Amino acid sequence: MRRLRVFASVRDPRKGFLLAGGAAFPCALGRSGIATLKREGDGRTPRAALPLRSVLFRADRIGRPRTLLPTRAIRSRDAWCDDVSDRRYNRLIDRPPGEAEERLTRDDHLYDIVVELGWNDAPVIRGRGSAIFWHLARPGFTPTAGCVAVEGHVFAKVLPRLARRCVIRVG
Repeated sequence: MRRLRVFASVRDPRKGFLLAGGAAFPCALGRSGIATLKREGDGRTPRAALPLRSVLFRADRIGRPRTLLPTRAIRSRDAWCDDVSDRRYNRLIDRPPGEAEERLTRDDHLYDIVVELGWNDAPVIRGRGSAIFWHLARPGFTPTAGCVAVEGHVFAKVLPRLARRCVIRVG
């Protein structure tokens, strides 16, 4: 597959569906729904075509995912920079535990598998939003901070079928 599609539910804009081939899977979206204008901390999932950049995973919790996308095990010091004043804004960084807000080694399992989505990265514009991921959903598909979240079995079914240059079209 070269393209996935995400759209919001008509009943709740914080929930939606991920379309992969002929299958539809429920997903959680940002707490402010889908929007064209995205800013840091606004809780919006960006309406855009988002390239799938890489897959990060917790090797201490799951095996290496089957995929053609680049993969890397999450390390204990991995974090995503969401500080607009930092020159490394919207990038994977090495940060000692406790010094970052967006730690990738979470206790709640949401980041056991994370697909980095290409949002605000070519070029990076400070304040336009960071850490837009496709990751695991909470029970009940409660809203995200702006990401797309699905149940774990969806990754097992979809990731092996994705082309290297796959895109998620949101909206």
